[in-house]
Amino acid sequence: MKIAVIGASGAVGSRLVKEATSRGHVVTGIARDSTKAPTGPNVTARSGDLANQPDMAKLIQGHDAAVLSVRHKDNDVTDFLSAAEAAGVKRVLIVGGAASLMNNEGVRLLDTPGFPEVIKAEATPAAGSLEKVRANTHLDWTFLSPSIMLQPGTRTGKFRKGLDNVIFDDKGGSSISMEDLAVAIVDELEKPEHIRKRFTVGY
Repeated sequence: MKIAVIGASGAVGSRLVKEATSRGHVVTGIARDSTKAPTGPNVTARSGDLANQPDMAKLIQGHDAAVLSVRHKDNDVTDFLSAAEAAGVKRVLIVGGAASLMNNEGVRLLDTPGFPEVIKAEATPAAGSLEKVRANTHLDWTFLSPSIMLQPGTRTGKFRKGLDNVIFDDKGGSSISMEDLAVAIVDELEKPEHIRKRFTVGY
């Protein structure tokens, strides 16, 4: 596949580029500063700002899929959706946060008592992005929420999938490595299971 990764210089985006190219896919890594994007075989680094929809549409045109992996407080997901529609790229995947997932009582993590204020700055707009994506009826979108703890780690390729509820392990923890999140993204692009759905992954 030919995949455009917006946010390729980020922690998840850079790992996604590595995972995709390791499977033989051709990647265009897009970042505001292309010098910070990954380089290597089957990777083309390009500079692009999501707020410039016409420019972004040109950058992703001709790709089989486009992935958005950016900070939601600094970007408007509707800019990405509009650029994808203008470019004719129907398959898109958006990496969101865990705060919009439901706990075992059916309450969004974002709405639970004691949710850390420092995290709300990114969590609130990320949750809003999910609602904006869900309203889109033109694209074959997928929204991926990681587990509560998302950190650099090991690529195991072994994790569980869920939809709108947090995945907890037998010790009550909720985690996924950035490397395995990248695996889940490429898996979904290769063999779609969640068209116009949100899903989550965790150990």
